[in-house]
Amino acid sequence: MKIEWTKAPVGRRTFLKGATALGAASALPMGMGSHVMASPDDGVLRVRAYGDLKSMDPAYSVGLVDETMHSCVYNKLIQYKPGREWDWQLDAATMIEQVDPTHVKFALRDDIGFTNGFGAMTAEDVKFSFERIVSEEIASTNRPDMGPLSHVEITGEREGTIVMNEPFTPLFSIALPYIVGNIISKKATEAAGGRIGTDPVAESGPYLRDSWSAKSKSVLKRNPDWKGEAAAWDTIEIYPIDDENTAEIAFEAGELDFTRVSLGAVERYRSDVPNGGSLIEYPSLFYVWLGMNLDHPKLQNIKLRQAIQHAIDVPSILQAAYFNAADASTGILAPGLPGNRENSLIPPEANFEKAAALLAESGETNVTLTLDILNKTTNSVMAQVIQATLAQIGITVEINNLESGAFWASGDNENLQLILNRYSMTPDPYYATSWFVSDQIGIWNWERFSNEEFDKIHIDASRETDFDKRATMYRRAQDLMEESGAYRFITHEANPVVHSAGVIPALRPDGIAQLRYFGKS
Repeated sequence: MKIEWTKAPVGRRTFLKGATALGAASALPMGMGSHVMASPDDGVLRVRAYGDLKSMDPAYSVGLVDETMHSCVYNKLIQYKPGREWDWQLDAATMIEQVDPTHVKFALRDDIGFTNGFGAMTAEDVKFSFERIVSEEIASTNRPDMGPLSHVEITGEREGTIVMNEPFTPLFSIALPYIVGNIISKKATEAAGGRIGTDPVAESGPYLRDSWSAKSKSVLKRNPDWKGEAAAWDTIEIYPIDDENTAEIAFEAGELDFTRVSLGAVERYRSDVPNGGSLIEYPSLFYVWLGMNLDHPKLQNIKLRQAIQHAIDVPSILQAAYFNAADASTGILAPGLPGNRENSLIPPEANFEKAAALLAESGETNVTLTLDILNKTTNSVMAQVIQATLAQIGITVEINNLESGAFWASGDNENLQLILNRYSMTPDPYYATSWFVSDQIGIWNWERFSNEEFDKIHIDASRETDFDKRATMYRRAQDLMEESGAYRFITHEANPVVHSAGVIPALRPDGIAQLRYFGKS
């Protein structure tokens, strides 16, 4: 398809627009700035989240940000085990056993109850929680996480069997220990009309949500009726702060006890962490990429998309935005995961000569595109590098800095053109491919990428138990993404975190916080 391009050079107005938005990112959430110094002595743990709460319903959670709170106020059959190696441990279950490739038996503890008078947790609650994720009526945005669940068979008040339609390899790495594994009260949810909004209707975990103020903070209080291992902190305050640099200012001022920090701050923190704190460095499973909306009229020419792919210089992005502390990625699967590719189809270095030739072949001239980004310093720097490198072949890019609420609502934005994105991840490749299948268009598949072979690989690989065969399938899936011209893979980043002296963090092997297990020193 050919279209008429309107030339809109990047000028001072565009730069100032970006700079103004960048300045706004340095503002702390409302409610911060009133503490003299965070101290474990007051029983309050203050942490940063990289976005604000969207939903207390596991069926509609937007990912890691919501799960940070869900995992404190709900229980799962199993939880990820904190440490440097991926493993799981029992949570609400006293027993769980995979008896064959499609059946998993479980038994619940008998001392977990729901708040607001909704009684003890039973197998009926597990059945309700899991089956509603795959229900057509509910239309959960997280349905892929539950895989080919058939149903949950109740065999006793607190005993049951999870029945899958077919083998599902990620059951113990995604479905049970992550978002959709949260068990909610059937009675409470039905009484609320079948859906949960931003207020929980019944909780059961070691913490209860005390309050939530949009764009300000969430407060969790210790659950007085919790019978499991006692939570160490009386109160947890979670502050939504998009930008790592802003979070560093808050940490150094004693306003935060725990936060991820930017890679640019790592060297500084290696020599000294303020207030007697500590730096811990973890690898990351996040994946960062530039996407192109295949349905947008401006991006339907594959030669143009290929020109963009070849004109983006990943090493320059890593140097400017990550201070060379992160490596280039070859796809959506990090090193160590099945399907990680040794090399991408397009080298990380830009090839401006080839990019210019592809642009000439496209027949497009005076190309102007918008690039939407989440408003944080790292993203702004990446976007400016992309803007500069695409300008090398005559493509003009206007950068749209969006606050987190607007950015994470981009799934149904049909006007989206270029998008700089970063998704969280679990230790199974199925989780990554889930969001790029055709069924996810308009939800998490923001590029509106649709490929029958990719969709088939996503399903077939979830059933495959042979590690090498499964890895080969996922490598092919990433080839297909790259061949579409809709993706320029950038990095998996790294995950450095800092914590104050009185805190003993409990982290997944990728550095993600598990707040319910945080201790005091």
